[in-house]
Amino acid sequence: MAFFFFAITTPFVIALGIALSTIYRDNNPSALITVGLLNACSAGLLIYMALVDLLAAEFMGPKLRCSVKMQINCFIAALLGCGGMSIIAKWA
Repeated sequence: MAFFFFAITTPFVIALGIALSTIYRDNNPSALITVGLLNACSAGLLIYMALVDLLAAEFMGPKLRCSVKMQINCFIAALLGCGGMSIIAKWA
């Protein structure tokens, strides 16, 4: 279902962006707020997709249900990955 949403909205948003590029001003306060809100929404969607669709499916799989040691190792790996990405984000 998500693929349908992305396939329908992507061309619409590209056309909207092209149309709005003629009136966009970089230093306008409302433009800065809009860009901030859109960045926050896209970051929230990415976090949701990563946590709910990817990690939850992996952590609820049959391989991890049987082994507590494997669960702990996977949680540590996920935390290390999040920490590494946070360090990289400092320079982005």
